[in-house]
Amino acid sequence: MRALNVPAAGEQPRLSEVPTPNAGPGQVLIKVKAAGLNALDNALAAGMLAGMMAHEYPLVLGRDAAGVVEAVGAGVDHVDVGDEVVGHVLLASPVQAGTLAEYAVLPGATVVMKPAEIDFVTAAAIPLAGAAAAAAVEAIDPRAGQVVLVNGASGGVGSYAVQLLAARGVTVVATGTGEDTARLIRLGAKTVVDHTAGPVAGQVLAAYPQGVDALIELAAYAPEATPLTAVRKGGRSSSTTPVPSDDALAAAGVTGTSIMAGPVRETTAPLIAQAAAGTLAVDVTTVLPFDRAAEGLTTLAEGRARGKIVVDMAG
Repeated sequence: MRALNVPAAGEQPRLSEVPTPNAGPGQVLIKVKAAGLNALDNALAAGMLAGMMAHEYPLVLGRDAAGVVEAVGAGVDHVDVGDEVVGHVLLASPVQAGTLAEYAVLPGATVVMKPAEIDFVTAAAIPLAGAAAAAAVEAIDPRAGQVVLVNGASGGVGSYAVQLLAARGVTVVATGTGEDTARLIRLGAKTVVDHTAGPVAGQVLAAYPQGVDALIELAAYAPEATPLTAVRKGGRSSSTTPVPSDDALAAAGVTGTSIMAGPVRETTAPLIAQAAAGTLAVDVTTVLPFDRAAEGLTTLAEGRARGKIVVDMAG
């Protein structure tokens, strides 16, 4: 089968033939119809996690996918051959399986039936970003009437976080650029702060002098860049990026939590159901054909992604 893969450690991803996988116990083999791209794909391609868990090559990129079930392994009884499904390849050692391929093996624990109301491209954009957003929101335990800053709201995770917060009656302050403003307000943000116009914390404090109640950090890969000073004393923060030091958090009077997405059925099924019902917008802004999947990874690596990027295998 064709797959976007890293042939060996240190090499650049390429589209080439690799062996077609088989469904083992607890696994589901699907014919991939669409695959969602995530920042994690670039981290794996660069070998950034090789020191944490074993990698085997050729390493197929991609973690999210929607498609049609080709085979089920022993112990999987909630889907059958021919079903339309969506799922995720969990990070586990050895890292090798991926979804940017004609066929992919998914852990049965992550596979959810795809509702007829959403297409494959939409479904493939949900698992990892949706689960990360849900975890980030839960970590700050927001209450109706509170003000929450989402730093890095313009990306895939941010698009879900803004909506999940707004649905709880939270006033959402989102960061983006001028071109993101209308889209983020449509998703539920009350205020959009242009991070290119000056320090985020200063702009937020100008609008909310007492500080926001909580912060969801999705953009600051240097911990010191997290706008902690925008959060009131006693506030909370959650982060998908490196968390500021204990000293920095203590100085700001903020409780900080690092979150890890868990795109298993229990987490993703409610999000997928909301998308099917039209109560959760799936913000797919770019759809690429399979032979241009690497372009999407470049867009993510350069920080230019807006919403979700999905590869349409039929495109």
